[in-house]
Amino acid sequence: MAVMQGKWATIGALGGVYIAQSVIAGVTWSGLPGVLRAQGLALDKIGLVSLLVLPWALKFLWAPMIERFRLPLQGRDRSALIVLIGAAVAVMSLGLVGLIGPTSLMPVLAILLIAAFATATVDIACDGHAVAALKYGDYGWGNAAQVGGAYLGGAIGGGLFMILVDHAGWFVGTWTMAVVIAILCLPFVWHVKGAEARVRAHTPSLRASLARPEIRQGLLVAALYVIAQKTGMGMFGAFFIDAGYDLAQLGLLSGLGGLTLGLAGALFGGAFVRRFGTRRVLVAAVAVQAAILALVGISAGDVLLPAAVVAPVAMVASGAVMAFGFVALYGQFMVWSDPRQGGVDFTLFQCMDAAVSMVAGVTAGYVAEYLGYGVFFSAACIASLISLPIIWRVAGHRSPKEVSHA
Repeated sequence: MAVMQGKWATIGALGGVYIAQSVIAGVTWSGLPGVLRAQGLALDKIGLVSLLVLPWALKFLWAPMIERFRLPLQGRDRSALIVLIGAAVAVMSLGLVGLIGPTSLMPVLAILLIAAFATATVDIACDGHAVAALKYGDYGWGNAAQVGGAYLGGAIGGGLFMILVDHAGWFVGTWTMAVVIAILCLPFVWHVKGAEARVRAHTPSLRASLARPEIRQGLLVAALYVIAQKTGMGMFGAFFIDAGYDLAQLGLLSGLGGLTLGLAGALFGGAFVRRFGTRRVLVAAVAVQAAILALVGISAGDVLLPAAVVAPVAMVASGAVMAFGFVALYGQFMVWSDPRQGGVDFTLFQCMDAAVSMVAGVTAGYVAEYLGYGVFFSAACIASLISLPIIWRVAGHRSPKEVSHA
């Protein structure tokens, strides 16, 4: 019973940090673009928000240093200290952004970049702790906390934030998010702070990661999957606003719709992975996402289908499909990661995710602004279709760790 309680306490603590990180991501990816578009900012300027992914794309550079600090050759696990410092920086950053206001775009982006750096560093420690603290058979639960936490945090940061901004103003919205993040990170700090001192023989490094074939294989799968799934996500909010909806409606849809269908997608994804395997779930998710993108592309000109009807359905459906597939992808990342340096290995996969997301987001803004939504979403659909056979082939290989537990 004590073991079970310890497992669920660990998963709950991890889930709190994952939700907190995703609150920042929701404010950045959904909330801020929606607020800026409601104020009439051009799409190419909104696309600059994607640059805030930069710390997530580059965190592999300092991940080995963080892992060596987190897991000293002799001493206590310092995961709690890293999370505490990172959360404090993120909270103060949001507080400062609340004082500045959204009209000063470049200062806001600069401060949010600092917050992104802090949360990316926290994620290194959190993922590393998850890989080591959970047993192989519990990775699915840890991944459910990760994906489910991402959608819950996204609903708070993207949905609740926009509703608060619309009704109470920018200051109330940002400061409320800061308080939520502080509260969510406290359980992890409390749970992990009493870790026992240990002696460790392995020194985490990028060289050790890249020397393993399953890491290189995972990086390719991550890049392809992000291109297929995330290329169109950055423009869904702006498309929704331009289809005639207001900021409060976008916040409500992103919050309630994204939360319910996103969590449902994650749960079904976990069930389907156990029944059909990772490769089939990944390919199925990409195929359905391509169909959604095609539908949005057709509706962009209001010729065959009205954008006002397609936009809300596509927005929530796309999020659910992405959650469905990412449960499989991130679960596989945990399997491929070495528990002795889980923060480094898992970070490499996430950096590939973030780097591709950033490039796709910036490109999306320019393509949508100068060529139109129809061309943009059609191109995103074609990219998804092209990735399908490659994902099917590469994701079919099994790592030694998988085989040993088969």
